[in-house]
Amino acid sequence: MKHDSAIELSGLGKVYGRGKSPFTAVEPTTLSVPWGQVIGLLGPNGAGKTTIIKMIGGLVTPTWGSVRLGGHDVARQRRHAVRQIGAVLEGSRNVYWPLSAWENLMYFGRLKGRRSAEIKPRAQQLLTELSLWPRRHQPVGSFSRGMQQKVAIAAALITDPPILLLDEPTLGLDVEAARTVKDWIDHLARQEGKTVVLTTHQLEAAQELSGRIAVIKDGQIIADLPTGQLLDRYAETRYTVTVAGPLGGLDGALPAGAQVDTRLDSTRITLPSDNPDDLHKLLAHVQWHEARLLSVNQARPNLEEVFIRLINDDQTAGQVKERM
Repeated sequence: MKHDSAIELSGLGKVYGRGKSPFTAVEPTTLSVPWGQVIGLLGPNGAGKTTIIKMIGGLVTPTWGSVRLGGHDVARQRRHAVRQIGAVLEGSRNVYWPLSAWENLMYFGRLKGRRSAEIKPRAQQLLTELSLWPRRHQPVGSFSRGMQQKVAIAAALITDPPILLLDEPTLGLDVEAARTVKDWIDHLARQEGKTVVLTTHQLEAAQELSGRIAVIKDGQIIADLPTGQLLDRYAETRYTVTVAGPLGGLDGALPAGAQVDTRLDSTRITLPSDNPDDLHKLLAHVQWHEARLLSVNQARPNLEEVFIRLINDDQTAGQVKERM
């Protein structure tokens, strides 16, 4: 029987060191992640993201609390719990470089208790879909950083686990390789229904991939909302007006300080203030010049802007959450 939640953290916390100067890496944290959700776990360096990932994966023993994966307690039912997950950890060699891509997948599949007959078709599928099949017998140490990361992802997926822990999966990759990895994460979530915990400093990727965002600061989760709701919380009273085609004759109608973003087939104008007169005047000019109005919306910040506000606001803690 499938448990209601893929991941459950109950009062999970970690303190390093003893005596007079212990360091609290993660404050007691409670979090529930449903099946099939991609949650972006974001925070500055040292905030506690990787410690949480490693506690979920059973690599770090919590000081307080518990982790359950698919209903299995990581501390008391470790064997069943860890079979639920695949992980790609930042700063770790997730695969063995002297071995080939094929040998790595065979090794990690057998390590998790699968027979070779089960592993081989899955390995062929993964290596083919990640464009690694022609080089499957070459040592991973001879691969580019992007190809090595693809092998690491394939190794994490070799037993087809329902939960993935991805700690900075695009770190150090060039633009093309990072795009490939992001597309693959999107495929896993949307097409295969995987539950994904994603940490990344690439906030544009987090906004694109994550259905939910949790922001951690100084070991404490200070925000936890569906991505759209989090961005809406910080929507501004300023307006954006989008018209079809180039700006044309509207150029002279813009108030000082207006921002213009010209795209292939449209132009987006962001007004500098919440003065309704500016909006009314601009819309009147749109009608006068017979420009085609596409939309009028409140200015919405991107995830990077929201993240910076949250991290720099000492009054935020505990105020931007929703019980999931």
